[in-house]
Amino acid sequence: MISIVGILIVFGAILAGFLMEKGPLLVLMQPSEFIIIGGAGLGTLIAANQVHVLKGVASSMALVLKGSKFSKQRYLDSLRMMFSLFNKARKEGLVGIEGDVEEPGKSPVFSKYPAFMKDHHVQQFVCDTMRMAITGGATAFDVDRMMELDLEVHHVGATNPSTALTTMADALPGIGIVAAVLGIVIAMSSLGGPPEEIGKKVAAALVGTFLGILLCYGVVGPLAASMSKLVDDEQAYYHVLRVVMLSFIKGMSPILAVEMARRAIPQHVRPSFQEVEKACRRKDEPVAVAAAA
Repeated sequence: MISIVGILIVFGAILAGFLMEKGPLLVLMQPSEFIIIGGAGLGTLIAANQVHVLKGVASSMALVLKGSKFSKQRYLDSLRMMFSLFNKARKEGLVGIEGDVEEPGKSPVFSKYPAFMKDHHVQQFVCDTMRMAITGGATAFDVDRMMELDLEVHHVGATNPSTALTTMADALPGIGIVAAVLGIVIAMSSLGGPPEEIGKKVAAALVGTFLGILLCYGVVGPLAASMSKLVDDEQAYYHVLRVVMLSFIKGMSPILAVEMARRAIPQHVRPSFQEVEKACRRKDEPVAVAAAA
C-alpha cells in the first residue's frame, strides 16, 4: 500500500506545481496520448514475456498493494513450527516426522500454522528437504546443495515479473517520443490553419513525451522496484528456513538450530532471543495469525 501512497505523492506534487505555474489542467487531458502510450506499453509487456510471467506480474502487483507478508510474527511462527518439528524428531527419531512431511495437511505440527499451510512453495521446500534427511544416504552437504539449487530456481522465477515490468518501464520514454512525433505530424498537417489550433496540437504532442517519462520514472519503474524488494524479502525468508534445517541436519539441538536461524533474519523484522525462546518454550501452541500469511 505504501507504494501506492508514493505514486499518489508523485502525481500530487507534479499537478500542484503545474497549477501553481497557472498551467491549464485540461491541456493534460489527452485521451489519445493515453491510448497510444498505455496500449503500446502493454503491447511491449505482452510481446516480451510468456504467459506465466504475465500471470506473475498480475499476482505480484497484488502483493505490492498488500505489502510484505514476512513480518516478525511470521518469522516467530516459522521458528516455533520448526522447533516443534525438530523436538518431535529428536524424541521419536526422524522416522517419527515422516507422516508430517509426507502429508503436511494432516500433520499435528504443520496444521497449527495457517500461513505455512497456505504457502505451497514454502511447504514443498520444507517437506522436500526434510524428506531427504529422513530417507538417509544424503550428507548435510548434499542436502544443502539441493536447497541451494531449489532457491536459485525459485529466485529466477520470482524475479521474472519485476524484470518484465522494468523492461516495460524502459520502453515508455521511447513510446512517449513516438506519440509526440505523431502529434507533431498532425500539427504540421494543420499548418495554414488558425495559430491557436496548431498550438493545441503541439501541446498535445508534448503531453505524449511527458506521459511516457512520467509513467516510466513515476509509476512503472517504482512498482517494479517494489516488486523486486518483495522478492528479496521472500528470498531472505527461504534462507532462514535453509539455515534452520541445515543446522538441525548437521546435528545441532532444536533450540540451537532455531537460534542459528534467528541470526539470519533481516534486522528490521528479527525477533529478540527472549522472544524466540519464549515462543518455543510455550506448551500451548496457538494458531498462527492468518494475516501473517
